[in-house]
Amino acid sequence: MLCIKNGLVHDAVTEEPKIADIWIENGKITAIGSFPGPAGDAQVIDASGLSVYPGFVEAHCHLGVDGYGIGFEGDDVNERGDVVAAHLRGLDAINPMDPTFRQAVESGVTCVATGPGSANVLGGTFLALKTVGTRVDHMVVKDPIAMKCAFGENPKRCYREEGNCTRMTTAAKLRELLFKASEYMEKKEAAAGDVFRKPAFDMKMEALIPVLKGEIPLKAHAHQANDIFTAIRIAREFGVKLTLEHCTEGHLIAGELAREGFPVAVGPSFGHATKFELRNKTFETPGILADAGCSVSIITDSPVIPQQYLPLCAGLAVKSGMKPFDALKAITINPARHIGIDRRVGSLEPGKDGDLVITDGSPFDLDTQVKYVVVDGTVVVS
Repeated sequence: MLCIKNGLVHDAVTEEPKIADIWIENGKITAIGSFPGPAGDAQVIDASGLSVYPGFVEAHCHLGVDGYGIGFEGDDVNERGDVVAAHLRGLDAINPMDPTFRQAVESGVTCVATGPGSANVLGGTFLALKTVGTRVDHMVVKDPIAMKCAFGENPKRCYREEGNCTRMTTAAKLRELLFKASEYMEKKEAAAGDVFRKPAFDMKMEALIPVLKGEIPLKAHAHQANDIFTAIRIAREFGVKLTLEHCTEGHLIAGELAREGFPVAVGPSFGHATKFELRNKTFETPGILADAGCSVSIITDSPVIPQQYLPLCAGLAVKSGMKPFDALKAITINPARHIGIDRRVGSLEPGKDGDLVITDGSPFDLDTQVKYVVVDGTVVVS
């Protein structure tokens, strides 16, 4: 058992923090409140004068897939030989030994959604995993969580020599795969297990069946407003779930996005606008979208922004007008919902995983120090 005593608890559920104790047993939060008396055999952390937050959650990154080092050897983030690579699994590229994992957890980032990049129209599946461990199979929270697809500049730039030169082609290739997968699924279901009637096995089609059944969403890379609307259009056409990733121009269409109701992940907002489609990039975007009523996550897209600077990005959003509680939710409960694991992480509530961060101040302040990080009830940083 672990007991965190007398900390100022920011649970990401209620806006006002409160002084409380947190009990964790067998990796799960069992109680939050005031419990006078000795803690018995429990390990005790005296958090008096400190703040306690849920472990920070990243809704979209490439941690462990695109790690330290430059060059072909360590780069597994994009499959350059197939513009529609739906059959790939991010799980198979993760390197838990990469130093970026330790950097992430030392900053309080305890859970991330990671997977392939955005060179491909369809890039493969994302997964959610904890940032502590040596074997990825033991770090997984949920796999898969989404099917990555991409719009805008990246697919047309990366595959222009292979017949994908325009946004129209990108959209057509995605539609084509969804149509084929729908037909494949119908034939497979009609065969009712009869091996002689089943369609020939197709790994790409199999990978898209969970999307068509609504088990996982399309995770749509889209920066420009027109690309965001194309992603929504295709999702509506096929009746599939959708999350919107990056949303660089989201502040220009905030009312539309609020009416549509899809979760939005904003970022990476720090750094130079390196592409034409990033020309309207601003840290004002997450606050404007949150004020409009959207469910907003803030993302680093690491390694574009190093993973450990997720709280800093939230702080810069606050500096640009985002309400502090909205910013806290944007790196805790909102990304947990965005990636479909909010029953386990994202807030401090009984029954959830014992993932938390103890600091000497607001995580949005540059001089704040992380004092402890707990993952699954185990102190991993102290």
